[in-house]
Order: sequence, then structure tokens, then C-alpha cells
Amino acid sequence: MNPTRRTLLSAALGGTAAAAVGLPTATARAASWQLKWSPSARDDGLGAFETVEDDRADSHPAGHPHIFATGDNWRFTMHTADRDTSTDRQRQEVTGLRTSSSSYLKWTEGQTWRITYSMYIPRSLKATTTFTHIMQMKQPGTGTSPIVVQSLRRVNGVQTIELKLAIDDILVGRTDLEPLHDKWTDVDFQIKVGDGSSGSVRWILKSGSTTVVDKSKTGVDTFLADRVRPKWGIYRSLGDTSGSLRDTYLLLTNLRGYQLA
Repeated sequence: MNPTRRTLLSAALGGTAAAAVGLPTATARAASWQLKWSPSARDDGLGAFETVEDDRADSHPAGHPHIFATGDNWRFTMHTADRDTSTDRQRQEVTGLRTSSSSYLKWTEGQTWRITYSMYIPRSLKATTTFTHIMQMKQPGTGTSPIVVQSLRRVNGVQTIELKLAIDDILVGRTDLEPLHDKWTDVDFQIKVGDGSSGSVRWILKSGSTTVVDKSKTGVDTFLADRVRPKWGIYRSLGDTSGSLRDTYLLLTNLRGYQLA
């Protein structure tokens, strides 16, 4: 990943991001993104995250570890043999933004946060007819529903990548997945944590110098209770009917977390 391109992307988006998440104009001019989280896969490894969910049902010991740091990247490996504690699905995910061995960032109601990173989606990680999530925003806790999902979904037979607000099933944006296979894609995700109609999101994907998608939704629900926590990895249903489930992986790098202050 080219650091110069990452720096330019952050600078270009920083000036407009506050307005995009629904802040009043005067506040947007005064507000700025404050870097709160900048882990290194090489130096921090899995210590970058609040929790690690690596084969939590111990379904495939021969495949351990499924989640690990390799060079400057975090790798999430999924085998067709892997099963979650709910055996109709698979899950290899990490959660949260850890800042030290004893603390992590908490996203609470009224706050605005931004995550930037790059992801490598190989051709073996295909869109499916059921859910395949590669990023989620959730309330922590067992059995809680997702708030936002970035997913690989087949739509009328076409592989796509999309962002949805899961609470009210609102599609934020969608674009073709196949042109993004086997290359690095930059992600910029912004969320104002708000209950009822006081939340907002913005979702940007860039491939090289090309903006593939830049979509926003305001006046939406982005909060359930307690706090919002991001998740990354592969979380997919075994109910796919397109024959798309393969042994595969996902790579992430250059994870950064910002708060609007």
C-alpha cells in the first residue's frame, strides 16, 4: 500500500467528512478528525483488537490460527470446514479498537467516528445469495443484531459489495465486486452514532485513484444500546445457493480510527 496515496486520500476526505455525516455547517468548519487508533499488524498483531473470534466453536483445529498478522497485514482465513457456534454459518472476526492492554475505544451515542483501511479481496472470496459480511457495526453482547453491515451479496446473479443499515434494512450503496477482486481497495467509513433518526453514515470505496462508490445516509438509526463496536473478518451463511463457498481469505492493512472533535 502506498503511504502517499493513503495520506492524500485522508486529506482530501477530511475537509468534507463532517458535513457528510450531517453536522451543521458552522460546526463542520470547526470540527476536525482526531486520530485515536493506528495499530500496526507487524508490531501490534492481534493486540490491535478488543476481542478475537477465531473458530470459537473449535470446529477445525487443524486450521488454527485462522486469524493472524502476516507482515503489514491482518489475515482472516476461512475454510469450508469451519463452523461457528451456530452451525449454519461461519465466523472468523475481530472486534473493537484496542489502544493498550487494558483499554479500548468506546463509540457512544452522539459521537462521530471514522475508520479508514485497505482490504484485499481475492477472487476466491465471492459474493453469495445469503449473507457474507466483511465488516459490521454491532452492539457488543451475545445475540445482539447488527447495526451496519458491509457485505458481499449476489443480486440477480451479479456479485456486488454493499453497505446496509441493518436495523431498518436501508441500502446505503452497492457496486460490482468483480472489478475489485485480487487488488487492494481503500475503505473510508464514517458513522454518527444516533438513535432513531439522529444517526448518519458515509461509505467510500476507492480503487487506486478511482472513487468506486461514495454514498451517504442521514436521518437514520445507528444505535441500539450501550455502544457501537466495529467488527472485521469473514462472517457468512452456509445457505448460499450459487456454489460460491470456497476456502478463502481476506487481508486488511493500514487500519486507522478517528473521532470527530
